[in-house]
Amino acid sequence: MNLKQHIEIMLPAIEKELQDQVARLDASHTRQFHEMLTYHMGWTGEGAGREATGKRIRPLIVLLATASAGADWQHSLPAAAAVELVHNFSLVHDDVQDNSEKRRGRETVWKKWGVPMAINVGDAMFVMSNQAVMDLVKTHPASTVVRAATILHDTCLDLTRGQFLDMFYEERNDLSLEDYWPMVGGKTSALLSACTQIGALLGNAGEAEQETYRQFGYHLGLAFQVQDDILGIWGDEAVTGKSAASDLVEGKNSLPVLYALGKQDKFAKRWKQGPITASEVKAVAAQLEEEGGRSYAEEMSEKETQIALKYLNEANPRGAAGESMLELANMLLKRNQ
Repeated sequence: MNLKQHIEIMLPAIEKELQDQVARLDASHTRQFHEMLTYHMGWTGEGAGREATGKRIRPLIVLLATASAGADWQHSLPAAAAVELVHNFSLVHDDVQDNSEKRRGRETVWKKWGVPMAINVGDAMFVMSNQAVMDLVKTHPASTVVRAATILHDTCLDLTRGQFLDMFYEERNDLSLEDYWPMVGGKTSALLSACTQIGALLGNAGEAEQETYRQFGYHLGLAFQVQDDILGIWGDEAVTGKSAASDLVEGKNSLPVLYALGKQDKFAKRWKQGPITASEVKAVAAQLEEEGGRSYAEEMSEKETQIALKYLNEANPRGAAGESMLELANMLLKRNQ
């Protein structure tokens, strides 16, 4: 069985588990509240469907990690739902904090129903993630469930740390490369490492093996984020689905930008003068590339990719699920630019 076949089997099971978890709000007096969640999850409303739901990469990683460690992935479905609900609660709140009006081509929850309602939707998803992970008690020992819940809770705190740094950095132009890694470690790597670690835990892996899986997920997240930084400036809009101008116009402190700021050359001088307009993007991106921002980011992405694959190899994921885990990692780390 290859990755495509695993996805064809696992994805419907993930969607059913998510729908069952979200159905806690499917009652007559909270029907519109339930609709807000189903809308954000991509199941209802105009434009609903696969494009609106996203790829469900995180829950897939949980299930593949469990199976590749040697256990029945179906018993990990509540954990897979839990991490996806955490991811989506963070997206709802991010959209509010970033004032983003679109998510996956549709209006964001706050844009459609207002900021107070959107905050409540995110809060509900956070609570449901905790309820979902506790459902593991049906198939796992209580000690294992407590450990999985602890990993999830620690991860949520890491997400808030990363988000704090991301927002705190917005008004600063004195950041260094050292400031970058704690931010993306919290915003991106924390949840991916939780997926691989929890999956291995539920697969009955030993502590050393769980740590190796965790390290794989963590460095996978770092490599993925650096690649996203590169695509956010030089990517093909037809492939990425977003404007390549957005990261520079929004003033994101991405890795290429921080590298060039350290050079204190022409790019840094322009960056510190204030917001970059859409008409300037092409010239500024070219200057950034000339000063080595792109090549440095590509080098770091390759470095983190090799570290991630080294840990995956050490974890020795077994069977067809192990091969699919490697295939998924390669798919995430070698996206078309």
